[in-house]
Amino acid sequence: MVKRVIIMGAAGRDFHNFNTFYKGNPDYEIVAFTAAQISEIDAESGVEHRVYPPELAGERYPEGIRIYPESMLESLIEELSVDEVVFAYSDVSHGYVMDEASRVLAAGASFTLLGPKATMIKPTKPLISVCASRTGSGKSPTSRWLISRLKEKGYRVVVIRHPMPYGNLRKQKVQRFEVMEDLDKHDCTIEEREDYEPHLERGAIVFAGVDYGLILKEAEKEADIVLWDGGNNDFPFYEPTIHIVLVDPHRAGHELSYYPGETNVRMADIVIVSKVNTARPEDVERTMENARKINPKARILKVDIVITAEREEEVKGKRVLVLEDGPTVTHGGMSYGAATIKARELGATIVDPRPYAKGSIKAIYDLYPHLEKVLPAVGYSEAQMEELNAVINDTPCDLVLLGTPTDIRRYLKVEKPVVRVRYELEEIVPGEIEKAILGFL
Repeated sequence: MVKRVIIMGAAGRDFHNFNTFYKGNPDYEIVAFTAAQISEIDAESGVEHRVYPPELAGERYPEGIRIYPESMLESLIEELSVDEVVFAYSDVSHGYVMDEASRVLAAGASFTLLGPKATMIKPTKPLISVCASRTGSGKSPTSRWLISRLKEKGYRVVVIRHPMPYGNLRKQKVQRFEVMEDLDKHDCTIEEREDYEPHLERGAIVFAGVDYGLILKEAEKEADIVLWDGGNNDFPFYEPTIHIVLVDPHRAGHELSYYPGETNVRMADIVIVSKVNTARPEDVERTMENARKINPKARILKVDIVITAEREEEVKGKRVLVLEDGPTVTHGGMSYGAATIKARELGATIVDPRPYAKGSIKAIYDLYPHLEKVLPAVGYSEAQMEELNAVINDTPCDLVLLGTPTDIRRYLKVEKPVVRVRYELEEIVPGEIEKAILGFL
């Protein structure tokens, strides 16, 4: 009998699992997707009208596949006679996964996790994957560092980024970014800009979208080496030549307690302990011991993440609004980021933006109560970007200390001075990472 399946996702891994395992599989029928984790996607209003379109779903699904809020999961299992529910999003605690499993089992269906063999696509070119145990561990500066070193050696490097298809899925099937104007062309959200802009600033081509089989084919036409810049601590969509995994000593212990972050650490060829220069030594040691315990074959390295500000003298003693990378301080669980660390270092007073938050921004503070004097750079829709802009302009401060990698001045109307904070990888032992990677390649 054909199994009737719901895929629980958040606009990324869910679509990839469908494309690689279920799309042409006659043993299964996907009767629905559910959407969670992203505030603008899992809201009750409008999401039930989203559809994974027939152009992407294939001939077995001539009307496409409906996407519902995850809050409707139990009722959908009953109404659609569901046999099995597949969990397909990431950066959640082990306890959270089992809570979701319990919901599914109590409603009568089976609960499934698809693994690497079922979902990884085999590349034809060498592929380096950069993943992590948690969102905000330092994947992006590591990817940027690697791209620079490989380009210096004459390799053509193309980046494939973990998906964030929150808009028109038909238009986002395969996306190619080479210049900043491409971000506007593809109506990118703030979250996409955070991850794509730093690569474009360094002259790297970035691919992303929905169909990662086609994306890989297009990327390999332009690359000697493909770099998978993994997002949301997911494990890679592709079979890597070398699998690099970042762990964060600011969240020591999370490398053992989050899904699928622990999976990444166990799979890693190289584990990089990042942010050593800003973490407590005992947390660095604890993180290294945990990684060594679950993956004794991996090479474990330590790096610093060096934080700088454009015009540090302007920040000293000022009242600043701290704007941090959105995913890191929301579902990533951090209560601070690079801009907060720099503000404290320079003796600035951090202003609380919460009294000025309205609409979806206020809802985010309600959803993530660990956030205090930090404004997450969220913008999953044009309306949310307008609400974020309003909070920035309404918060009384001398300047905005910008800790997100995207330059908001390009697309928001900020009425205050902005000082950008940057963070880049710096080796503790020069040449150590390069030697390890070239050994694999």
